[in-house]
Amino acid sequence: MKDVEAMFEVASWGTSWALGAPLMVLTVVVHVFGLGLIRSAFYNAFQRRNWLFRGPVVHFALVMSVTVSLVTLLHVVQAAIWASCYVLVGAIPTAHLAMLYSIGAMATYGHATVYLDAHWQMLGAMEALNGAILLGLSTAFLYAMIQQAWPGKRN
Repeated sequence: MKDVEAMFEVASWGTSWALGAPLMVLTVVVHVFGLGLIRSAFYNAFQRRNWLFRGPVVHFALVMSVTVSLVTLLHVVQAAIWASCYVLVGAIPTAHLAMLYSIGAMATYGHATVYLDAHWQMLGAMEALNGAILLGLSTAFLYAMIQQAWPGKRN
């Protein structure tokens, strides 16, 4: 009997994979597109050699602050996409709780007292995996931007 229950549980993961895999692709595409837009704005901000402020360090700090804020906003957009899915399929009852769960899963924080039903737990694990991928992309992106714009760097 337990073998049958275990097989049913594994079979029920199919719904999570059917929803989660396209969500992962969608969020990565949105994220990469967003990083591309941020990169264009970043390079435009550093093309001007007549610094807006007294020194290149202040200009660097301002542009990097805006860049980090925009990257953070991208992560919020990704979490909202996942949260919308949770509400639409009935995995979490309210948008507020879904967003709380989604940000926790995406950041692999996991300390919210919001839980998915057993049927949707694989979907939550997939979001955590997606979050790790997106955080890695963002980290690589920010590192590259710092390398390009560090004050005093010779091109």
